[in-house]
Amino acid sequence: MFLKIDMHTHIIPERMPRFAEKFGYDGFIHLEHHKPGFARMMKGGQFFREIEANCWDAQLRIEEYATHRTQIQVVCTIPVLFSYWAKPQDTLAVAQFLNDDIARLVADHPKHYIGLGTLPMQDTTLAIQELERCKAIGLVGIQIGSNINERNLNEPEFQPIFEACQSLGMAVFVHPWNMMGTKHIEKYWLPWLVGMPAETARAICSMIFGGVFERFPALRVCFAHAGGSFLPTIGRIEHGYNCRPDLVAVDNPVNPRDYLGKFWVDCITHDPVMLRYVLDMVGEDKVTLGSDYPFPLGDLEIGAFIETMGLPEATLEKIYWRNTLDWLGMI
Repeated sequence: MFLKIDMHTHIIPERMPRFAEKFGYDGFIHLEHHKPGFARMMKGGQFFREIEANCWDAQLRIEEYATHRTQIQVVCTIPVLFSYWAKPQDTLAVAQFLNDDIARLVADHPKHYIGLGTLPMQDTTLAIQELERCKAIGLVGIQIGSNINERNLNEPEFQPIFEACQSLGMAVFVHPWNMMGTKHIEKYWLPWLVGMPAETARAICSMIFGGVFERFPALRVCFAHAGGSFLPTIGRIEHGYNCRPDLVAVDNPVNPRDYLGKFWVDCITHDPVMLRYVLDMVGEDKVTLGSDYPFPLGDLEIGAFIETMGLPEATLEKIYWRNTLDWLGMI
């Protein structure tokens, strides 16, 4: 039996402060525990999502994971809690509350949990300050959004944060959020089905064309949901680079295809054919086991479909745990 590490899971504290009351303006998430084992995530007075106890109950999560023969979870916050839109000092306070909660979880259950932090990315100085604190309290990396208040990840203000991640050895997990064009595609759950994959491709292209990987070659970055729509459209992206370098290659002359294998992606494809393609594109050393647990759009069988693909044991070992520890800098 293989060790299995799920590197893409979300968690929230069972009790959330009323940050809106504390800071004097609305938009922050709070929880309403309206019945046993369930809570409503509320954004001000607006219902956002109902969640179950496996979103916060550490022991329940361990027990559910045991049914899928998975021993370790890498945990990070739910992207709606990033709060990049708020005043920077207030976002810092939210981040500190969330990061402290995850650090306590890891300290209480060191055999079952590894933690990623969140930062006030809209303020470079505060973000680096909290990054350093994350490392000091035992977190091994950070989760960031695919854009920061509609600013792409290649923008100058984010470069010192990436530089600090590289120098501190902190891993970076990029998760889609604040999906582009949401107000035009609200029906049919399209922000999650179409917007999220596009957001991740936006983040990868921004980091490639903006030269982030060139400036910080030791930066360890993993992208959610198998890289979104980036890998299936790499041919179009490369063709754009070749046919219009005056538009595409203005900040980095390197072919985008050359970056395949230089970052990690999780395995959340829900499709063995697509996962084989992803393995071919980025290589078996750069695909990690992820689920997006405990949310319904995730792979809540924790990669069970991978077991039916006939992959070599050495490849399974890499996907199930070795690649995650490599990304996290733990081996």
